[in-house]
Amino acid sequence: MIRTRAKMRAGRIAGLFRTGDGGFETAPVASLDLGFDSITGDRHGGATRRSGGREPWYPRGTEIRNERQLSLLATDELAEAAARLDVSEIRPEWIGGNLLVEGIANLSWLPPRTILMFSGGVTLRIDGDNGPCRASGRAIAGRYEGRADIELGFVAAAKRRRGLVAWVEKPGRITLGEQFEARIPEQWIYE
Repeated sequence: MIRTRAKMRAGRIAGLFRTGDGGFETAPVASLDLGFDSITGDRHGGATRRSGGREPWYPRGTEIRNERQLSLLATDELAEAAARLDVSEIRPEWIGGNLLVEGIANLSWLPPRTILMFSGGVTLRIDGDNGPCRASGRAIAGRYEGRADIELGFVAAAKRRRGLVAWVEKPGRITLGEQFEARIPEQWIYE
């Protein structure tokens, strides 16, 4: 068994976003008020959610715990996915992002159970990586005329760099530019 000690990494909020009219895309905001149900009125908010294609072991629409309350993205990973697609940019709001972070290399590789502790007191718990989907690819393709290839191409271009999903462990307010610390749990490989 290979073990490593818990690690700390510092990051900063470079962008905050929320859904408006219930659609998939988000819009920039200066702060997010988070409760145990996440962002009140946000498409991905709530203590529970309906299962979909990511949970094939349940019939679609089964009510389950919402571990996908927030979508976290990294500036460097979005830039890398954009370069792989040969487009000028991918904006977090196009693909339903809530938090855009800087300062943590390979954000999408942070393991489940990582805790993000914000200087203002909010704590988020990482559930895991956010696998890229065609819906996000379609939203990006809509910004680049004549590039229908992006819809499917995004799935490959953003694999392991699509960010993370998290849930609110300790509620409060997150503000633009706020610092946070990622507390990465001890890791070992299951044999």
